[in-house]
Amino acid sequence: MNNAAIWLRTFLVGFLIVSAMLVVTLFTAVPYGDLTRIGRLSDDEFGWRQPAPAAPPAEALVSSPLKDADIFVVGDSFSMTLYWQSTLVRAGYKVATLYWGQVGYLCGDFSQWLHNAGFRGKLVIAESVERLLDERVRKGAECKTMGKPPEIKPTPFIRPLAGVPDLGLNWTAKLTTGLITWQNMREVRAAHTDLQFGDETQVRFVPEGCKQFSHRMCDRALFFKDDLNNGPLTTQTLDLMARFTRSQTVPILWMVIPNKTTVYLDPDYSAAFVKGLRDSGLGPDLFGYAQAARHQVVDLYFPNDTHFSMHGQYALGDIMLKAVQARLGTPSAP
Repeated sequence: MNNAAIWLRTFLVGFLIVSAMLVVTLFTAVPYGDLTRIGRLSDDEFGWRQPAPAAPPAEALVSSPLKDADIFVVGDSFSMTLYWQSTLVRAGYKVATLYWGQVGYLCGDFSQWLHNAGFRGKLVIAESVERLLDERVRKGAECKTMGKPPEIKPTPFIRPLAGVPDLGLNWTAKLTTGLITWQNMREVRAAHTDLQFGDETQVRFVPEGCKQFSHRMCDRALFFKDDLNNGPLTTQTLDLMARFTRSQTVPILWMVIPNKTTVYLDPDYSAAFVKGLRDSGLGPDLFGYAQAARHQVVDLYFPNDTHFSMHGQYALGDIMLKAVQARLGTPSAP
């Protein structure tokens, strides 16, 4: 065989391999969950299938100017759709939302900083997911001065999916994505124990999972390893929250959202903190709420993501409305 024939054969073999990889990748579902995306797992198996609830009316999905707001929310990605806040808005409260990424931490002059920015409202809601709360309150206890004035974005930072998306062919993925996803899912299907893919995505079996999730492979779900990396919340965390609350002139309601791993797999993970929170009056017990709600709300958390689903966000809004009304009463009609 001459050199030209060898080259041609090599080229054809390479072309066929690349073409096959391209076809596999193109027909691999485009991931729409954070955990399927970073773990390179299939949303055909782990994507939620329950229809999403109707979106709130557009006039409820707004963040009020700070000077007009009754309530100021500082939150993380659990607050970026404005869904849970929409329940407060429909009840008559004006709500302004800012995010931890914009403010960093809540420092010693927080109340004065808010007042200087024009806030004359009645309540601050400090929302944080469990895994990040300890760092946020510890770093906040170490800083004295807030940074630049708050800039309120009037529209949702994230627009949630209205339903299971049809994203078409996977044109933007790397060539190897389809093959890696296929290999990972082959391993998942064969496994009888928990697995981890990459540094952050865990596939873990969930007792009675098919009663709690809507995805096809519902005996297990995806979890974020960072839920465990920072360790549980403790009574020291609670002490810092209480100390900060006492130091401020504006009333603060703490909204601590439990990790997905805590809710479905390890409800006693931050047990000492949760007991103290119930007794403290600092905020509602969303840990106990989520434990009950996961058996009542299918896909309380998305199976392929770390966050509350839109069904869960609505339920969360109902809980927060009760907590706010207990502090402020029912708003008067304009």
